[in-house]
Amino acid sequence: MTAPLTPPPQPNHQPPHHVWQAPPPGYAPAHEEDGPGMKTELREAAVITVATAIGGVLLGLLWCWLAPRVPLVSDGAAVYPKDVEGEQVIGVDGTFSLLAVGFGLVTAVVVFLLRRRGGIPLIVALTVGGILASLLAWRLGIWLGPTQDVIAHAKEAGKGVTFDAPLELNAKGALLAWSVSALLVHLGLTALFAPRDPDPYDQPQYPPSGP
Repeated sequence: MTAPLTPPPQPNHQPPHHVWQAPPPGYAPAHEEDGPGMKTELREAAVITVATAIGGVLLGLLWCWLAPRVPLVSDGAAVYPKDVEGEQVIGVDGTFSLLAVGFGLVTAVVVFLLRRRGGIPLIVALTVGGILASLLAWRLGIWLGPTQDVIAHAKEAGKGVTFDAPLELNAKGALLAWSVSALLVHLGLTALFAPRDPDPYDQPQYPPSGP
């Protein structure tokens, strides 16, 4: 017997062609899914910033009402503090700081109850809103307090008559009390009570198949 000189024809193997199929209904790329979510977070952050800043009006009113007054007296030629060793100046700053801390706590709790998942936009909103609210409260309290024209006030009161000094905030660090308080409280609430994403590694383990 003799073997054929030509090999039998081989089947024609064509490289597989990649066919691009249309995506199933409801499919959207990841960046498109994240887009509306980020827009919503930014919108909520803007609302929180404005609402927090407006709350500074109430802080200013309470500060003007509750802050201790610094007594001054005039001898006809100059104006002096009536109580040199008094702690009213410290009390003015302390009142603003305590009120701002309380407002920051309330703001953080309200924001957390409205949106438990937190997020960087909310943190920024609480920080910026707290600073704006404190600035508004500071200027409003000064405007509503005793007049800034001490000389005119002293002339109006008369020689030897006690009158109130203008409302001032000497410790400018108090303007950060609202933001710091809100930030710490919100981060604490988020860490303790915010919903967490499921752990991808926390899946039930099945025994290997086979003998």
